Amino acid sequence: MAKIVLQAEKREATGKNQVKKIRKNELIPGVIYAKNQENVNVQFTARDFEKVLRQAGTSTIITLDINGEGKEVLIKEFASHPYKNQFLHVDFQAIDQNQPIRVTVPVVLLNRDDMNEVNGVLVQNLENVEVECLPKYIPQTAEIDVKELQIGDNKTVADLDIASNENITILVEEDEVVCSLQEVSEEVVVDEDAEAASAADVPTVNETEADEEDAE
Repeated sequence: MAKIVLQAEKREATGKNQVKKIRKNELIPGVIYAKNQENVNVQFTARDFEKVLRQAGTSTIITLDINGEGKEVLIKEFASHPYKNQFLHVDFQAIDQNQPIRVTVPVVLLNRDDMNEVNGVLVQNLENVEVECLPKYIPQTAEIDVKELQIGDNKTVADLDIASNENITILVEEDEVVCSLQEVSEEVVVDEDAEAASAADVPTVNETEADEEDAE
C-alpha cells in the first residue's frame, strides 16, 4: 500500500480567537500526542484532510509532512461541527514502531450479497473491534465470511480472520456475537377499511334501545 501523506505545518496560534481565524481560512487545527514528549500543534487544509481520512480512516498509519519533516501518526480522534460540513479539530497519535498500540478496526462481512440462505435477515452486532499490536501489524479490517450462514447461525469474535493472528490481540471477548442470520418475522397487515366496516356493523347503545322499543 502506498504511503499516505498529509501536508501540514506547525501552528503557533492556540487561543480560541486565533483558532477561529484558522478555520475561516479553511484550515483545520490539530495536535500530535506522543508518550513522554511535548505535544505538537499543527494545521492543514480541510481539503487535504478529508481526502486522507477517506483513504486511511482511523486504523491506518499516515505520514504528517510537517514543513518537510515526516512523522508517522494515526488519526486518533476528530471533531466535526454539529450541523455544518466542517472539521473543527483533529487529534493525532504519534507512532513508535517498537511499542504496541490500541486501535479500533472496522468489521467487514464478506459475501453478504452472495449468501446461500436468502430468506433470513443478516444482523450485524459489532461494527468495530478494538485490537492491540505493534504498528506494523495493524489490520485494515477484521473480516468474516457469511456466505454459508443458515437461519439461526451466528458468527463470533473468534471467527474473525484476525483472531488466528498471534501478533494481534483482540480486546473483545471471543464469544461476543459479531453477526447472526435470523428468520424473517411476518408482520400482520391491518386492513383499516375492513376494521371500519366491522365497527359500523356493531350497534350502538341508542340503536339497541330503539330496536327493543320496536319489539315491544
